[in-house]
Amino acid sequence: MSEDDTLYACLGQDPALAAAMERIGPCRLRGSDGKTPYQALFRAIIGQQLHGRAAEAILGRVCALTGGEIPAPEAFLAQTEDCLRQCGLSASKLLALQGLAQARLTGLVPDLAEAALLSDEVLVERLITLRGIGRWTVEMLLIFTLNRRDVLPVDDFAVRAGWQKLHSLPLPPKPAALRREGERFSPYRSALAWYLWRLSEEGKTIRNVLTGD
Repeated sequence: MSEDDTLYACLGQDPALAAAMERIGPCRLRGSDGKTPYQALFRAIIGQQLHGRAAEAILGRVCALTGGEIPAPEAFLAQTEDCLRQCGLSASKLLALQGLAQARLTGLVPDLAEAALLSDEVLVERLITLRGIGRWTVEMLLIFTLNRRDVLPVDDFAVRAGWQKLHSLPLPPKPAALRREGERFSPYRSALAWYLWRLSEEGKTIRNVLTGD
């Protein structure tokens, strides 16, 4: 049995999920985005609580300071506070990014090779000690940068909304309840999250067109 067959057999044990998978199609989660953990977390911090376009504009201005790429830790720390604030960084995000850069230099933030040797939970526990980095942010790193296959971000509202829709629940499940429900889908909980994200989005495009939202 191929890896894909095993994945679909595991997720398909839930009849409602099996039907959703048939409708949505193959899982298109590709969990290696080409970034290092430092780069992924740098981008994540800038994007917090901002619209995507605004975040990209600020990131672009910061990157332009060092030639167009996400600044290496040394290069970022060499920039003046005034210069970075003029890029659109808030005081809080500036402190978080400075802390991230320092943590990369000390080795607290691993490179890709080092991260490959660490378990999901060790990475979570290590990285959430950084200012501006919570569990959800690390879970996105695990799924989309480090290609970890068994991560279910139960605090993600869209994941919970997807489960609510999947099982026609009156309310989204609490994180602890969803974590218990998700245990039976191990070791493919990242793919489960991907399908729940897709479910939470179904119907939004046509609804937005009709309502103008």
